[in-house]
Amino acid sequence: MFTHTFLGTNDIDQSRKFYTAVMATLGHTTAVPLPTGTVFPSAAGALVVGKPANGEAHTVSNGHTLGFKADNSAAVDAWHTAGLANGGTCEGAPGVRENSPGQQYGAYLRDPDGNKICAFAPNPGA
Repeated sequence: MFTHTFLGTNDIDQSRKFYTAVMATLGHTTAVPLPTGTVFPSAAGALVVGKPANGEAHTVSNGHTLGFKADNSAAVDAWHTAGLANGGTCEGAPGVRENSPGQQYGAYLRDPDGNKICAFAPNPGA
């Protein structure tokens, strides 16, 4: 459905460190540095983290959450741990999300720029 997703940053080096760590836990190990950010390509699309094109400072979009697909709960746990170790903050510890479709296993982080992201995996026990 999507060709790419773009998240803004005010600190390219910090965002590159953070996203290189969290994306690797989900199997996306290719990080392509750009002068204004980083691209994480995949066969299903790309994540771009960079400076806003209009030259203004990045601000967080209220109500926006970007969700990443994880294969299993161990990948969600590793993703959350990597995020915390690389400048992210917890917005919801790993666990079963009772209100999600299929009671998926998920976790939430804020990246170093304040963007809200999550990773969710199927819950085979639901």
